[in-house]
Amino acid sequence: MTRGVKKADLPTKTCMACGRPFTWRRKWAKDWDAVRYCSDRCRGKR
Repeated sequence: MTRGVKKADLPTKTCMACGRPFTWRRKWAKDWDAVRYCSDRCRGKR
């Protein structure tokens, strides 16, 4: 019995600062369309 979704099936985006791909996280569920950076460090680098 599996729960949830496999990580490979989650949506991904590319970070605007570092260019690395990152995957959807539960804490970003409400504003996934507005997320542009993979981490606080990259957001600070802008």
